[in-house]
Amino acid sequence: MSRRNWLKGVGAFTGLVLTVGAHGIVSAADAPAPDKKYGGAKMPGGTVNNPLVFIAIGTDGIVTIVAHRSEMGQGIRTSLPMVVADELDADWSHVRVVQANADESRFGNQNTDGSRSMRHFFTPMRQVGATARLMLETAAASRWKVPVSEVSAKNHEVHHTKSGRKLGYGALTVDAAALNVPTADQVRLKDDAQFRYIGKEKYGSVDFQNIVTGNTQYGIDTRIDGMVYAVIARPPVFGGKVASFDAADALKVPGVIRVVELKGSPPPALFNPLGGIAVIANNTWAAIKGRDALKIKWDDGPNGNYDSTTFKVTLQEAARKPAKVMRDDGDTMGALANASKKIEAEYYIPHLAHATMEPPAATARIVGGKCEIWACVQNPQATLETVAKSLGVTREDVKVNVTLLGGGFGRKSKPDFAAEAALLSKAMDGKPVKLTWTREDDLRHDYLHTVSLERLETTLDDKGMPLAWLHRSAAPTISSTFVVGAMGETAGELGMGAINIPFLIPNIRIESPQVPAHTRIGWFRSVYNIPHAFAVQSFVAELAAAAKRDHREYLLALIGPARKIAPKEMSDTTNYGESPTLYPLDTGRMRNVVDVATKEAGWGRKVAAGHGLGLAVAYSFMSYVAAVIEVVVNENGEISIPRVDVAIDCGPAITPDRIRSQVEGACIMGLSLAMTGEITFKNGAVVQGNFHEYDVLRALSAPKDIRVHIVKHPFDMPLGGVGEPGTPPIAPALCNAIFAATGKRIRDLPIRDQLKKA
Repeated sequence: MSRRNWLKGVGAFTGLVLTVGAHGIVSAADAPAPDKKYGGAKMPGGTVNNPLVFIAIGTDGIVTIVAHRSEMGQGIRTSLPMVVADELDADWSHVRVVQANADESRFGNQNTDGSRSMRHFFTPMRQVGATARLMLETAAASRWKVPVSEVSAKNHEVHHTKSGRKLGYGALTVDAAALNVPTADQVRLKDDAQFRYIGKEKYGSVDFQNIVTGNTQYGIDTRIDGMVYAVIARPPVFGGKVASFDAADALKVPGVIRVVELKGSPPPALFNPLGGIAVIANNTWAAIKGRDALKIKWDDGPNGNYDSTTFKVTLQEAARKPAKVMRDDGDTMGALANASKKIEAEYYIPHLAHATMEPPAATARIVGGKCEIWACVQNPQATLETVAKSLGVTREDVKVNVTLLGGGFGRKSKPDFAAEAALLSKAMDGKPVKLTWTREDDLRHDYLHTVSLERLETTLDDKGMPLAWLHRSAAPTISSTFVVGAMGETAGELGMGAINIPFLIPNIRIESPQVPAHTRIGWFRSVYNIPHAFAVQSFVAELAAAAKRDHREYLLALIGPARKIAPKEMSDTTNYGESPTLYPLDTGRMRNVVDVATKEAGWGRKVAAGHGLGLAVAYSFMSYVAAVIEVVVNENGEISIPRVDVAIDCGPAITPDRIRSQVEGACIMGLSLAMTGEITFKNGAVVQGNFHEYDVLRALSAPKDIRVHIVKHPFDMPLGGVGEPGTPPIAPALCNAIFAATGKRIRDLPIRDQLKKA
């Protein structure tokens, strides 16, 4: 939509209005030390709390609020504007939400990943609404010639208590817009008891109606006059390139317009296109058929021998040798060397694909040397910068329009597909080009979740408790996508559930074997917490069984009493980028989610033969989540899941219905990756091509009952994440339940047919 039409659509903008200038007041979400930034302040673009950037009020009373984070089903396009509306005391029925384009200098950080949208922007968005409210109150007081202390905003009106006079927001917007923006110390935030929307459950998503009626625009829905359509044949092996190609047959396909070679980029991968041969046509189907007709010879490059079976052996060998030490408390190696009996286990998780329901899609148009992009991206600013670099233009010459995302999970924070669309538009002399990734493209050219081999060793005291804990986590690092030759998990990656275990163990050693990457590795929902939680929580269950103790009781004993642990005490130097003062690891909260989940699930109750209850807990993205899964394994080894109970402590629950939905989705995703998720490589290329080979959880396999239990807190404590923390405990809870039901321990994922009888 053009700026002109946007202005027409949101009322008479002669009053308090979204301005072009950058008047942002940048502040941290968590008051960092003067010499160090944390949280939102540490992110590119920081945070912005200026109402002139986020709020427009028309003289008709319609309030338009800008959503600057990407919406991919998590509800943030509703949640953050609702926070603004609450502090503004606006009538939600008179609020409209519009999506921001890429501009971190105006809106603050827009990279929607890391489960930090609400964590970083709850306070700034409250300040946005409260500041605009004060400006409206000040305008009314000035008009009535009374002290501002005598007026108050309530439900889209400003009231003068003594005289009973009142004015709607639309009648005050012109006067309010003429005022200076109040400073932060002049603004009063609401008390918790005054909230109308924050913490309430009766308000749905602003997009629900349009989604169910098909009136939304996802990246794949973009339509522009004169648009042509494209698909790309990319090198099947990462690092490969086109040796030669013949496009004659492709050009004979009806509808095919042109065949274009895209050059790849030298390593590192970054967010750059992979290169290949693009087919451009007057519809997507013709482009796909044209691609099928291409004759291409590929040079597979240095990764042509990558094989999953062979690489698993490489990971095992690496995990069985001393490696780079990342945490070293006490004398772990001495304790293990002197142990009369050791307990050892290795856990394997393969590569995983994001497999978003909407594959990557982008449309680009170049007019007068300026490129405009429409794309389903999580990271608009990175998209802008990547496109500008690919085209060799300035960032000011690129505009990125963010559509709704049909899922993201971290994949769409890597905007290689947007750069591809821009390059194809350039090849077509600026003509609009819509690039579509097919499902096969999506699975075979993803930034995959890392493959991992986790090795744990311990020895137990006479009460069955660990005396030592050795954890070697062998996995390619995401850093390999950004730095040529990077190997071994970083401190930040190991700080996702490996380094920062809060267990009462006198000797703890965490090591990072240096293994290479042979494909693009990227962020995946909850990232390295997935393999770490699977290994750690499965191993704890194994130790409880070895000690012949109840798993819940053993886990709580291992966590120990309620206490707050500074991240540095666990050698955690990253702490998800958050303040260690505001965000210590709180074992009291961890214990509590275990208590809540087990109580709600009826832990300890007698179950029928073939049934089992499994437990796991994980701390990730500043939140605490425990899951209890009930499983049934029949005589044929087939799994069904009657019920899952998940307790989440994410600090204050800003939008409980969205929290519940996110945890339910995380549960389904966690079960899917545990039961069937697997990407494998042979001769350097991904084997799987579509959902008949890369299984995701079907409805018939989903739990019959998922119960989410939200731990309540006051709104003045720091917030945790929600989108990702629900995933890590699911796989270990499921496998622990299977052990309880069958006595069989699952250490390699996916489960698939491991329980089937021959």
